[in-house]
Amino acid sequence: MTYLIIAFTAIISILSFRNSAYFSKLQFNAYQIYHRKEWYRLLSHGFLHANWIHLIVNMLVLFIFGPVVENLFKQHGFGGSVKFYPLIFLLFYLSAIVLSSLLSLFKQRNNAWYNSVGASGAVSAIIFSYIFFNPWKKIYIYGILPVPGIILGAVYLIYSQYMSKKNVDNINHDAHFIGAVFGFLFPVIMDYSLMGNFIRDLVRF
Repeated sequence: MTYLIIAFTAIISILSFRNSAYFSKLQFNAYQIYHRKEWYRLLSHGFLHANWIHLIVNMLVLFIFGPVVENLFKQHGFGGSVKFYPLIFLLFYLSAIVLSSLLSLFKQRNNAWYNSVGASGAVSAIIFSYIFFNPWKKIYIYGILPVPGIILGAVYLIYSQYMSKKNVDNINHDAHFIGAVFGFLFPVIMDYSLMGNFIRDLVRF
């Protein structure tokens, strides 16, 4: 399922690079969503990217972590059957896109000039699900610097919250934060007993 998501996202993003009207129609715009009820934008913006670098970075991270999280969902029986876990993974990914945008929708609902694109909220959810199952496994920053996932996750959340309050760039830090929290909680929503596993893994450091 991860590879299908990557392929679909790449196609939509590349098409949007060549068509500004198409890009404008699908991007997240809280004003259009709230006042003109264009609710589809809550989902469609997650398949658009601002440029090639934005697309490549998000899809590369998804390529690395997505199949691992899919396999973890399969191992833990999400969906009640081995053959249904890809659908649960897809639901998880799409839900992360939508949920990670809701705070921005509320904050920016009267701002006609606020736009946002990208799968970063959903990708954050994927990474934090991985951290939930492997809290002390090292994640390599830029492929070089190894940092335990739980520590990297904590720093990421603090940074996202800090940058959201400062509001000095064009990055949707709220989506990063909410997507990350959702990704961490999703396994518990599917199976509450997994929280016990997480706590045991955490104290084994």
